[in-house]
Amino acid sequence: MALWETRIEIPPEAAEAAETALLEAGCGAWSVLEDAVAARAWIVGVFGSPEEAKSRWDELRPGLPVAPAAAPSTRLLADADWRNSYRKHFRAWTFGRLHWVPVWERASFRLPAGHSVLWLDPGLAFGTGNHETTRLCIERLVEFEGALEGGAGGLRMADAGCGSGILALSASLLGFGSVRGFDNDPEAVRVSLENARLNGLEGRVRFETAGLPGGLAGAPCGFVAANIQADVLVGHADTLTSAVAPGGTLAMSGILASEAAGVRARFAGAAPGWAQESRALGQWCDLCLRRPLR
Repeated sequence: MALWETRIEIPPEAAEAAETALLEAGCGAWSVLEDAVAARAWIVGVFGSPEEAKSRWDELRPGLPVAPAAAPSTRLLADADWRNSYRKHFRAWTFGRLHWVPVWERASFRLPAGHSVLWLDPGLAFGTGNHETTRLCIERLVEFEGALEGGAGGLRMADAGCGSGILALSASLLGFGSVRGFDNDPEAVRVSLENARLNGLEGRVRFETAGLPGGLAGAPCGFVAANIQADVLVGHADTLTSAVAPGGTLAMSGILASEAAGVRARFAGAAPGWAQESRALGQWCDLCLRRPLR
């Protein structure tokens, strides 16, 4: 299948604001690339046709907080171009006993005994877990499983707004008995399924196209992850807390540090008596709630 790259140069000082806007808008097809040495930055997207590229740019442009430094340029990508252009922006990382590793390092990577690896290919997915909001949720997930006596085999896990499926697939590697992920973007679900196949996890995680609250319908979960923008979290506070089983955890991210106080206050009202904890990573923070057993 032919792939077309659209690249728009932006002022380098605007890269952080542009990345924040893309995340908040849920624009998974776009990313921000920076060249610190040359002091340049670009918004980059890859699409199936020049027409789709133009249409998606026309949709994105009005919501960007920055003015482009140059007009969009579109080019046909060879397969090698598509895959190799992202390699320099993705490095393996580790937390606890889980490792997230580029698939091109499969031959050289040495997995420590008792650990698990999730192989990722930016050529197949628009998410690698490198963003701060994803890492915050993953850290909560790994710590939750690590504190369990007897493992997570009897627990359910839900990944709300699954993106590329990294949180749900990581939960499967950690041994959760039932894992489901959902997103209101069908492309995110397609990518999640591709990541599952890449790791031999087909059938172990259920992915579906759904939004809140439909995606959380059913039995409550021991762990619910929601890496979604703050206004959506606040608007669905009752739905999210209702999806957590007694003794379970709700880990949320996608929250700017400037929004943290308002999000904490809303969830204190929605879940009185639940323990709250928040961490910051760069300009982002999370909110982790633990439901009492009784």
